[in-house]
Amino acid sequence: METRSSEEIEESTEKLLEDLKAVVQDGEELLRAADQDLGERGLAARERLAAALEVAKETRRRLQERALAGAQATDRLIRDYPYQSIGIAFGCGMLFGILVNRR
Repeated sequence: METRSSEEIEESTEKLLEDLKAVVQDGEELLRAADQDLGERGLAARERLAAALEVAKETRRRLQERALAGAQATDRLIRDYPYQSIGIAFGCGMLFGILVNRR
């Protein structure tokens, strides 16, 4: 399993949130555009789309809350243990430098 850095995770989370927001906006525009008289199948499709949009909104909200909670926990940990954080960052940087220069 490939490990990803916190920056990569943050970037992918932000991208996912932006994509979900775009999907929700597009779906809402589609629902507004489809306000005309629809047949039975059209109404059923519209209801399914509305339900999917609500699920997407909820997923986006939960992801945003988790990302914020993670950032706050990291900030709190670094503020509680500043010297240990510096030491770990230094050690990781040193290890990374050694591995990169080895090849």
